[in-house]
Amino acid sequence: MTKVRLAIPNKGRIAEPINDLMAKAGIHVKMTASRQLIAKTVDPNIEILFVRPIDIPEYVAKGVADIGITGLDMIAERRADVEPILDLKFGGARLVLAVPEASAVREVADMKGMRIATEFPNICEDFFKAAGVEVAGACEEAPQLGVADAIADLTSSGTTLEINKLRIVSEVLASTTHVIANRDSLVEKREKIDEILLAFESVMAAAGMCYLMLNVEREKLDDIKQLIPGLGGPTVMDIAGSTSVSLHAVVSSDRVYQLINQLKNAGARDILVLDITRMVR
Repeated sequence: MTKVRLAIPNKGRIAEPINDLMAKAGIHVKMTASRQLIAKTVDPNIEILFVRPIDIPEYVAKGVADIGITGLDMIAERRADVEPILDLKFGGARLVLAVPEASAVREVADMKGMRIATEFPNICEDFFKAAGVEVAGACEEAPQLGVADAIADLTSSGTTLEINKLRIVSEVLASTTHVIANRDSLVEKREKIDEILLAFESVMAAAGMCYLMLNVEREKLDDIKQLIPGLGGPTVMDIAGSTSVSLHAVVSSDRVYQLINQLKNAGARDILVLDITRMVR
């Protein structure tokens, strides 16, 4: 049977949501020590490699891992020859160009000849090449310390930049968490990789949804159906020996609070709401 090695972050801001995704997808990791490099899972054909997020693209490109999960910023910075195969749509951050609030810089063109502090020199080299900006090494305090004229750094909310009295001039890159694959592995182990992707996609599809079940007298069914915006319409089933029917539907969790009261007033009873972990459409 084909075995797949999956590289995931051993720490960092996206490590926890990745672990949560894998648990919901049913890929439970069997940890035997706190700082394991390699771990088995409940699936004997899936192995986990724990490494730094910045190293994952290179490990996947070289075939040390077949697939990996890391940020688009890490993939771009490593300039790794990998195939992005799924945007997980979490861990969003922006790589931005920022200057001190008092700076006269208003656009990238104003920065010609200035020193830029960054932990992403490869990404910035392409972005700033036309402006002739020198790229240096990196921390948000650098402009205040006189080390550089500006920084290019990741931000999620912009709060840290504001605290350090920095103003955003331009966005360099928008990043989210991606699943990437080794190009050879994608051909040789496609079936197993697709199986893993389906597990992840089913978790994403279920996010923000819940499963609604209720009973209602048949003559009130049309009124109930009008209230439920389910995926593809609700499923209606007869109840043996009863004039009532059972109605099942997948609905948005955001609507449940008000919907329950509306359904009860319309004649629904025995209402049950269940969380959905995975959903395959």
